[in-house]
Amino acid sequence: MTTLRTEIGFFAGIGVFFAAVGALYGFWTGWTEEVGFTALFLCAGLGFMVSFFLWSAARKLPTRPEDDEHGEIEQQEGPYGTFAPYSWWPLWLSLAGSIIFLGLAVGAWVAAFGFVMGVWAVCGWAFEYYTGEKAH
Repeated sequence: MTTLRTEIGFFAGIGVFFAAVGALYGFWTGWTEEVGFTALFLCAGLGFMVSFFLWSAARKLPTRPEDDEHGEIEQQEGPYGTFAPYSWWPLWLSLAGSIIFLGLAVGAWVAAFGFVMGVWAVCGWAFEYYTGEKAH
């Protein structure tokens, strides 16, 4: 746990700083302006969340591979996943997202069309490896 102590303290310090500034801001404005101190307290929560994650990860790791002076690159690398060499589904999904946001400005029927198209694109992307030339 000693290897992550600096990172844990850094993000906990960010959480404490934003919590103190949020309380000071709320007191200064008389708690009437809701957005400012709410955003500052949310930033404090984010700092505490990252600090908690690093603390819980440090309990499971005896040492980090990057802290080993005689370490090799292979100790740190992990699986990166399997990616399609080419796929048209992200294009259709982004087009569906654009149509949904266009529907917010034009009309609900356009957003509904974009939603249906988005469901179709997500299903196509999820099942891309089950049919066609890339089937496993």
